[in-house]
Amino acid sequence: MDDFKRFREQDFALCNFPFVLTVTTKANILKLESSVLMREKLQLAFFRALFAGVNPPYLLLTIRRDHIIEDALVQLQNKSHEDLKKQLKVKFVNEEGIDEGGVQKEFFQLAMRELIDPKYGMFTTNEESRLCWFAQSPLNDELALDEYNMIGRLIGLAIYNGIILDIHFPLALYKKLAIAAETHSDVQKLDESWDLDDLAEIDPTLAKGLRQLETFEGDVGEAYDRTFQIEYESLGQTFQHDLVPNGASIPLTNHNRSDFIKEYLKFYFTTSIAKQFNAFSKGFHHVTLGSAIQLFRPEEVEQLICGSPDLDFQALEKITQYEGGFHAKSRIIRWFWETVHAYDEKDKKRLLFFATGSDRVPIGGLGHLSFTISKNGPDSMRLPTSHTCYNTLMLCAYSSKERLQERLMTAIGNAEGFGLM
Repeated sequence: MDDFKRFREQDFALCNFPFVLTVTTKANILKLESSVLMREKLQLAFFRALFAGVNPPYLLLTIRRDHIIEDALVQLQNKSHEDLKKQLKVKFVNEEGIDEGGVQKEFFQLAMRELIDPKYGMFTTNEESRLCWFAQSPLNDELALDEYNMIGRLIGLAIYNGIILDIHFPLALYKKLAIAAETHSDVQKLDESWDLDDLAEIDPTLAKGLRQLETFEGDVGEAYDRTFQIEYESLGQTFQHDLVPNGASIPLTNHNRSDFIKEYLKFYFTTSIAKQFNAFSKGFHHVTLGSAIQLFRPEEVEQLICGSPDLDFQALEKITQYEGGFHAKSRIIRWFWETVHAYDEKDKKRLLFFATGSDRVPIGGLGHLSFTISKNGPDSMRLPTSHTCYNTLMLCAYSSKERLQERLMTAIGNAEGFGLM
């Protein structure tokens, strides 16, 4: 943290050379920075309350489950950069959960799941790659742009509050965010430097078609019979777009096909999504600009937001702590790990979500997670419970492995909401 302070004050620091830092070290720096800023905001709110009246110490969101997006949009829309740096607290209406971390995890998961759902037309999901990309649209929809801005803010808030999200964007998105943050750079020049490998990650079939055009050995004009005008669909409508001025009157030929591919990539990654991405980027950088996020490369930002794909439950077992009379050699604990190690990936994710509020793995893997299993009384038919705020799983001392397996599977299959039982 001392090194990062020197970096912020533009003195000599290792943070000036982020390539020597591991992604885990960068994540720890970001976590420390967030903790310090949240504490400063809390102290400032306290002193302001003494001398200038009531000043909310937290960024508090009150959310109705059936109006998640509407409530989040209204409450986040006019928040300043300073307000967004306060510690986040989420309250679901008519639910008793006190947010010490677990409630906000579920809020982020539900909000992002709804906003990115293709049925809302803001993003499209490629069936082959299973990745999301901005929906191409020439229309001006201010409400949609506000929602793109909110998605950016939510992702920024998730980073700031240490929440890992289940979202599936291509690396190109994180490259564009890095470009947008470099205000001194020639953004237009950088934003046109896409290639077919970038496209192949999102839309493999489209990239394959353009590669075939690039290497076609016959007469391109005769075989393809097209111009520099393309068609695309948006919200059930078909639109035409000239890749270059008067593109409809310029035929595609062997001599200009490389220009066609270049202009198509520019359209795909920049022109067709300019308004959507700009709103998204402004929301994201409204929260993160000036923070330790600048130390991360685009692929590291992706890992920071989405977590690691490695579900190593052997590593999780090694670092697990036990409370209430349980220990590593307890019979119920042996049964638990035998059961969990036999789960497929889907059920392991469900267990992780049940116990921690997220099915994503933090940077560095499950061996870097703080996880506790605590005894919750003698044998009974009660279901396992969890304190997701503290990554704590509560187990009764079940009398048989079969009862443990049945109760645990029932619990992880019904893991939404914060009502009292």
